[in-house]
Amino acid sequence: MQKIKEPTTTSKKEFIPMFKLAFLSPRYWGIWLAVLMMVFMACIPAKMRAPLLSWLGIKVGRLAKGARRRAQANLSYCFKTLSVEEREKIIDDMFAIAPQAMIMMVELSIKSPEAVLKRVDWFGYEIIEELIASKKNAIFMVPHGWAVDIPAMLFASKGHPMAAMFHNQRNQLVDYLWNYARRRFGGRMHARDDGIKPFIKSIKQQYWGYYLPDQDHGPEFSVFADFFDTYKATLPALGKLVKVTRAEVIPLFPSYCQKAHRLKINILPPLNNDLLVADEMTSALLMNRTVEELIKDNLSQYTWILKLLKTRKEGDGDPYEKN
Repeated sequence: MQKIKEPTTTSKKEFIPMFKLAFLSPRYWGIWLAVLMMVFMACIPAKMRAPLLSWLGIKVGRLAKGARRRAQANLSYCFKTLSVEEREKIIDDMFAIAPQAMIMMVELSIKSPEAVLKRVDWFGYEIIEELIASKKNAIFMVPHGWAVDIPAMLFASKGHPMAAMFHNQRNQLVDYLWNYARRRFGGRMHARDDGIKPFIKSIKQQYWGYYLPDQDHGPEFSVFADFFDTYKATLPALGKLVKVTRAEVIPLFPSYCQKAHRLKINILPPLNNDLLVADEMTSALLMNRTVEELIKDNLSQYTWILKLLKTRKEGDGDPYEKN
């Protein structure tokens, strides 16, 4: 008897999330309940749900000791002149914003994009219009923010094919739902475990690349470049990507305004001229400086809970040790 081959969620071109019957088993019922609650919240007007989500976010942020400790470490290294009280305020605001931005993404997953676009303000959209007119390849350089996926989904909803790299989530159902939502309007998802070549191929095929520059990939592939008041292991890949794909590199950062219940998407001019002549260190410094420029006025929008500084120079201690 011929063995039936299991359906795959990957191909040589892209990652395709696929539903499994196992997702209906009791072990996943808690996640399904959480999803239903998020869908319910997404159906409530933003002004009405904001106080509850803000309170809930702050409450969770004070109970999530590990995540809060990582944020405290990152801010203490990156902003040495800020007081403890100032850093704690940034962290509380960050946790207050997180669920509101997430629910906006849920809105975009279940409603028409026009319903969400009514609450989106673009700054620098003329850069996108010039990009469309020129028909050039493009890579959006987008730091990790709580609303990081929304601009890519909005671009895709407007008919611009998107391609992004991502890490798989540990929980398979969460991974399926998250990536299914990301691909609602089309586009390609490339797993980081598959390497960067599929991502490059998509950009050459005129998919708009969506590149998150601020993760720590360890010492083997990184250089140590200044980042605010400290340094971080930075992947000097953007310069190489520009030379290989001949793409415009456009910095972009979304930030969610709690008071207005709107999303602000800030777009900066392309970095190409500097990247084309930059060596690895210069490329890494330029990338970090651009991240700083994008987030300096929106510190609470950044995901400070990541282990941004886990790779240190020899002799430097681990920022995330409990003591």
